[in-house]
Amino acid sequence: MLKFLLDEHISPDVADGLRRRNRTIIVRYMVEWENGDFLGQEDSACLQEAATQGLTLVTYDRRTIPPLLKAWAEEERMHGGVVFVDEKTISLTDIGGLVWALTRLLKETGKWDWTNRVSFLRR
Repeated sequence: MLKFLLDEHISPDVADGLRRRNRTIIVRYMVEWENGDFLGQEDSACLQEAATQGLTLVTYDRRTIPPLLKAWAEEERMHGGVVFVDEKTISLTDIGGLVWALTRLLKETGKWDWTNRVSFLRR
C-alpha cells in the first residue's frame, strides 16, 4: 500500500489535506515524522528509514535524490519509492493542487508495491 513521507519543503497542510480527503491514508511529514529527528539529515538516512517503515518519499528535490537513487541501484540497495514533483507542474505553494495530484496517484497506484519505484507526479 502506498504510504507517503513528505519532505521537509512540503507544507504540513498537504498532509492535513490528504488526511481530510481519505481518513485511512498514511501520510507523514518531516517535522512530525520520528519527532523531527530526520530534519536536516542526509538524504540517504531519510530514504533508508522511510524504506524500513514502508514509506514513499514525496519530494521536489531533483538535484540530490536522483544521483542517490542511481548509486543505490548500482549497489542493489532498496528504497520505499520516490515521487518527484516538479515546481513547474505543481508549485510548492499550490497546496490544493498537490493534495489533488497525490490523491489521484493514491487511487491509481495505492495497491502497488512501491519498493524501488520512482514516479513523476502530474497535475
